Amino acid sequence: MSWKKFFVGEPMPDKNDPKYKERYEHEVEAGKKFAEKSGICWGAKKAQELGQSHKIAFLAIVFGFVMVCFGVNVYRLVTAYQHGAAQRPTAVERVDSAMQSVGHHAVLKLTK
Repeated sequence: MSWKKFFVGEPMPDKNDPKYKERYEHEVEAGKKFAEKSGICWGAKKAQELGQSHKIAFLAIVFGFVMVCFGVNVYRLVTAYQHGAAQRPTAVERVDSAMQSVGHHAVLKLTK
């Protein structure tokens, strides 16, 4: 594999293109086998049945989950912003204060 192909990738194959038709069919079959063996098919089937039988409740659960996630993100953003406003000392200031407390720090005066 060349570096260009690694970063850029290859063109998206069309499922009807005879050049890629066999590869497409093989990948679809592999995906179906994986979905059946891992139980994704069963979970998707149950979720779809729940959504069909209880439409309003299903939408309320899904959008409720999305709104809770959004609310938690906003809360974390606000708390991070408020903690940043406390002006914690920088790493250089902490090193300077530690060196001054031990007595190894020489104070330099810059003149212009």
